[in-house]
Amino acid sequence: MKKYILSLAVVSLFYTKSDACAWSDPDYEYFNLFTQSIIKDKSYLPFLHTYSTRFYGNYNPSLIPDDNIEAWKKYFNNQLSYAEAQNLVYKISMNDLNALKNGTPTNSLLQKLGTGFYQKYKEGIDYLIEAKYLEPYMSINYVETENSFYSYGRDENKENATSLDYNKNIAALTSLYNATRNPEIKQRYGYQLVRLNHYTRNYDAALQAFKTYIEPVKLKGTVYYMALDQLAGAQRGLEMNGDANWNFFQVFMNRKDKKESAFVSMKLSDTASFSNIMKRANTNEEKNMAYFLLGYEDFNNPIPIMEKMFDINPDSEILKVMAVRSINELERSYLPTYYYTSDAYGRVSVYRGNTETKDSKDTATDKTTPETKEVKEEKVSFWQKIVRFFKNLFGGSKSDASGNGNKADQSDDELLNNPNRIPFYTTGYGGYDDNTKDYLDALEKFTSKTKEKSKDEYWQIADAYLKFLKKDYKESTEILNEIKTTNPEYLEEIKRMKVLNDIVSQPKVDAAFEDHLMKDYAEYFVEKEVKKDTANVNSEYDYYGDAPSTADFLKDVMANRYLLQGEDGKSFLMNNELSDLQYNPNSTLVKSVEDFYRKPNKTQFEQQIIAKNMKSVTNIEAFFNTIYGDRAMRLADFEKAKSYYEKAQQFGGVPRENYDWTEKEGQVVTPKKYTSTEYNGFNNIPGLIFGHNVWESYQSPDAESMKSEGYTEFPFIKDKMNKLELTNILIQLKKIGNGNDEKAARANQLIGNLLYNTSILGYYRHVFVMDIDNSNGGKYYFWNNDKGNPYKYYYKNFLDTSYIEPDNFDLAINYYQKALKLSTNKEEKARILFQMASAEQGKYYQYEAKAPRDIDYSDPKWSEKEDVRQKQMDDLKNQKYRTYFAQLKNQYSDAETTKSLMGSCSYFSYFMKR
Repeated sequence: MKKYILSLAVVSLFYTKSDACAWSDPDYEYFNLFTQSIIKDKSYLPFLHTYSTRFYGNYNPSLIPDDNIEAWKKYFNNQLSYAEAQNLVYKISMNDLNALKNGTPTNSLLQKLGTGFYQKYKEGIDYLIEAKYLEPYMSINYVETENSFYSYGRDENKENATSLDYNKNIAALTSLYNATRNPEIKQRYGYQLVRLNHYTRNYDAALQAFKTYIEPVKLKGTVYYMALDQLAGAQRGLEMNGDANWNFFQVFMNRKDKKESAFVSMKLSDTASFSNIMKRANTNEEKNMAYFLLGYEDFNNPIPIMEKMFDINPDSEILKVMAVRSINELERSYLPTYYYTSDAYGRVSVYRGNTETKDSKDTATDKTTPETKEVKEEKVSFWQKIVRFFKNLFGGSKSDASGNGNKADQSDDELLNNPNRIPFYTTGYGGYDDNTKDYLDALEKFTSKTKEKSKDEYWQIADAYLKFLKKDYKESTEILNEIKTTNPEYLEEIKRMKVLNDIVSQPKVDAAFEDHLMKDYAEYFVEKEVKKDTANVNSEYDYYGDAPSTADFLKDVMANRYLLQGEDGKSFLMNNELSDLQYNPNSTLVKSVEDFYRKPNKTQFEQQIIAKNMKSVTNIEAFFNTIYGDRAMRLADFEKAKSYYEKAQQFGGVPRENYDWTEKEGQVVTPKKYTSTEYNGFNNIPGLIFGHNVWESYQSPDAESMKSEGYTEFPFIKDKMNKLELTNILIQLKKIGNGNDEKAARANQLIGNLLYNTSILGYYRHVFVMDIDNSNGGKYYFWNNDKGNPYKYYYKNFLDTSYIEPDNFDLAINYYQKALKLSTNKEEKARILFQMASAEQGKYYQYEAKAPRDIDYSDPKWSEKEDVRQKQMDDLKNQKYRTYFAQLKNQYSDAETTKSLMGSCSYFSYFMKR
């Protein structure tokens, strides 16, 4: 038996949202600035542009009224509201209606209508009683065939039309049909006859029932198309696919509330459905609708189809649907929510992961390469292909690379020549492929033509928006100012677009412009407080949060402007909280943020919009001074570090948060509180920070991974220290190290150990980079810093990439050199040389991270070429970055320390035996 099996795992790719770490939702990856739903005919809302779901669903379903309820409202002479009619038809029970018929209504609505209501609308109420009796059975019985899809979750025991006494009910419906005088109610009984035959798979009888009971009434309203939908289903059962498809097409055209189901039915009826419909279309309306369906189905370039639709009727509502879908497609190219430039220079960054082996430093080199922009864009492309498969089945830059904040002389040429995609909203020219530009030009040309012919202001709005995408803000605004409309949705879109033109066209943001923003556009920047519904903690849970908004877009525009102006601190705080600096505490950015913090006479915009993001840190002075002190320590400037740490003694700890869940409050976020004995970024640094590692295992307790050198000669070294105490110890060791004896050698060795242990390779690598433990994170990449700051447009994706100043391993090596020169103990010399060799490995890893990888993955000989490249790197490593290993092998191979190291470090053992 042939079956088409769609695994749940594959289906979940289409229907399940995910975050940016895995599969992502394409409808959350761009700024939807042009509101698709402003089309006037809301029945076409399901056919707006989306990649996330089968049909567009980001609208209130009540915008598309139920045609059947509207027909009943009219039958009852609009005596009932829409909600009351809906209640009467779909919710009130058969027993309640019988009580009304008997003059003893108990339902509040029926009591309100009164007993005379039944006498006035007797035939309609009697029909509803019969319909409510039939409704629980009105589904088709499932019959498995060789062409069946598996139906997950199908209840095979559920009652269906075959559960009824067929002959009895056909006779009853026929009798009621013949007795009824009202043509619409008579036709409703005919609809039930067609439906019952369809659902019991008496397809020929269904066709005959339509001819006998529907057509003679000669009404072509809602009930007619309800019956036609059932007729088409029966025709599909008889494999009369062409006729079925044509009738589903008629339902699609004439039912506002059934367009989705009619579309799916057309797809399932005929693989060449829309092309065959076009052949049968006679009227302009039918041809126009057929063109729409063709364009909707094959959306790669809808403009030729739109031209045909324009020739038929430039005022067509469905032509507007095609246009808004085209605009939305452009938005996805021009307005992505993120620009990925993590490794903007296309080079490999080597990541040092946690290793649980006793191997040498080499074994800890992780081969993971951060994703480049090209890789990320290919992922999106693949996702779109997946989505389209299911649809077919079912229906600006910094010029100063050093990061010193001097962007004043950046030119448009530099932006133009930047190899990475430049955001739409930079003051420079954005770089998009020619196909996208051509599509925008063609759509603009079509829209400009259509706005001259159509009486709908929609086309003027669309034309203004396309001008906005082309950065012609002046003309866009002029078009908007000329539009005269009373449509509230149009007015809202016009207002928003005027704001966009005003803000995006501003080349420089100064105090006056910030005042203008707060005076005229505060609603886009001042966040509204959202009250949490503690009574229903799941009601507001959204894995993704809110979709990108106009306010989010404008926030990015401002962040980009500040960055281009050299105001990195303000740019950072537009998208991040001050506490986020802990994750990438690079000195230049920190200094710029501090400059903003200390800026006097801040504008209202700076105070309310930017400075509010500094509240996540309780003691800002201590926070900044801890970061500066840490950087000085990494540069071995202990005196300078001391001056900072003296002002950071009230540091309350690296700001982290605890996330808990309670049934009453849902997710509860609270600041992390450090215990009195816990390392918090300042206090409780263990004395083992001066020791050496016995094996490389970051996740093991320090007592297992580290070993003390012995501190009896230096009683001022404590088992636990804060950073200020640590600087005092290092200053004392540095003074002792200026001597010429064994004690001086030991002092220099301890300083070298501390510098190595707090480098990217060391067990205490977290101590001077605002971290609380040595677990994996962006700080522990051998990041490619030779070109400077990777945040090229804004700091929005600050936590998605990494940039801190690299370690200077020569600082540790220099102290080891002094120790080696002064020491007379053979075993100590062996230990010092091994530590020097370890630091030298860090220099190699830094070189490797910057080394170009010019081999294209598409090269059929990639593997062989990569092997050659790797051998060249290995040879270079042994020639230039193994000097201390070689010295240890040549001069101290018989030392007990050397033999011990060979047992705990596999690569060193291999090196010694070569």
